[in-house]
Amino acid sequence: KGRRKKEVGEALRTVLLLQKTKLIKPFLPRLRRKPPTAPPPTKDLSSPPRSPYPHTARGPSLSLSASMAKKRSRLQNPEPFHPEENASVASSKKRSKAPRSHQQQEKTIASGISSKILKEALIQQREIEEEAQERNPTREAFADIAKHGGGEVEDEDGDIDDFAGFSETQSRYDDFEGEIDEEDERILEAFLSKGPSKEPTLTDIIVKKIKENDAQVSSESRPLPKMDSSVIDLYKGVGEFMSKYTAGKVPKAFRKITAMQHWEDVLYLTEPEKWSPNGMYQATRILASNLGSKKAERFYRLVLLPRVRDDIKKNKRLHFALYQALKKAIFKPAAFNKGILFPLCKSGTCNLREAVIVGSVIQKVTIPMLHSSVALLKLAEMEYCGTTSYFIKLLLEKKYALPYRVIDALVAHYMRFMEDSRIMPVIWHQSLLAFVQRYKNELQKEDKVNLRTLVGRQRHYLVTPEIVRELDNSRNRGEKEDDLMAINIL
Repeated sequence: KGRRKKEVGEALRTVLLLQKTKLIKPFLPRLRRKPPTAPPPTKDLSSPPRSPYPHTARGPSLSLSASMAKKRSRLQNPEPFHPEENASVASSKKRSKAPRSHQQQEKTIASGISSKILKEALIQQREIEEEAQERNPTREAFADIAKHGGGEVEDEDGDIDDFAGFSETQSRYDDFEGEIDEEDERILEAFLSKGPSKEPTLTDIIVKKIKENDAQVSSESRPLPKMDSSVIDLYKGVGEFMSKYTAGKVPKAFRKITAMQHWEDVLYLTEPEKWSPNGMYQATRILASNLGSKKAERFYRLVLLPRVRDDIKKNKRLHFALYQALKKAIFKPAAFNKGILFPLCKSGTCNLREAVIVGSVIQKVTIPMLHSSVALLKLAEMEYCGTTSYFIKLLLEKKYALPYRVIDALVAHYMRFMEDSRIMPVIWHQSLLAFVQRYKNELQKEDKVNLRTLVGRQRHYLVTPEIVRELDNSRNRGEKEDDLMAINIL
């Protein structure tokens, strides 16, 4: 009992001590605006924790009440510290200073000047994109194909899926009207072929081949090749779709034509002559990107070229979608030359209107130097049809470094008209002037003498003096510029 009384007495003393130090003092900051400046009391480690309640004397309960009181004292934070507020105050003091001269805002550009700047920037951006496409057309084609996807067409044909068609304001390409003169057309007609020269189309070739292989179908107007009936029905449906196509997705079956061995027979089933202009444009995009050069050449010559010429003949201008198809076709320059340019000139019936329209494509798109050189060589050697000079002039104005063989062939081409009694068209004189201006320093001495004699017989009151002036102020092939300066001094 004495021990119990002693423990109770110690507990009461502990309670009084806790009330003074732990229970009463922590609650004082709640009644004040500022925290107490005195440091918190240290914990007395010499005496064990006692219960704050007088009715108990258990050890665990005393330690629990002491720890609870300690936690409550630690959670008190009557005036928390906010670094953001102090930073904002400091920054506001700094900002109160007057801005320096180099920090003042610049004057705004006038709306008229800014619109001109934007317009020039857009023009330059388009030129950069066109040059990039011309340098690597296949990359451009497959980059467009990879943009979109889904539907009935494979993912790499996404650009074909999202084709929105051409607007009615672009329905016809007629920017060439100012370049066509009635007098030039009349003179050029004297150099055109008089006989009928209808070029064969893909339909004509396939029908002829079918009739040769099967005598029973000789009476049919449009016989069908020997194929599975399901394939025939499928591509007949594709052909009907292409005849009404304006915008949107292209059937997936059309894409597979390029991988077939008898692709011409399958293409014949779709009746290309009935395709809509937008359908022809989409077909040209697909086939030009996936066919080889020789197969693409046959498509250009047997399908695209007849369609373009028929549209020009019927409407006196070219549908914008067909014009865009020609621009897509030139991304295979070898196939374009053999399938479009050479057959058009060899036909002998290419009028000035057709030459200007097709020539505008050649003028706007960069053709590699090698293909341009081959085109000039072939045009110079083939029979002259009047509009050949227009294509020669366009290729010469690209200012490529031509091989000597091509330059000599062009000299021989012009010298063929030395004894010609016909009046040469203006375009012939203009092409000769373009040739002399660009390659006068690459001509041999005897070539210049012959050309002077030629322009003496084939004269034009405006162009001929310029040709003579260019020939007189030039050096011969193999000579250096210093030699020409010495001759002029003498």
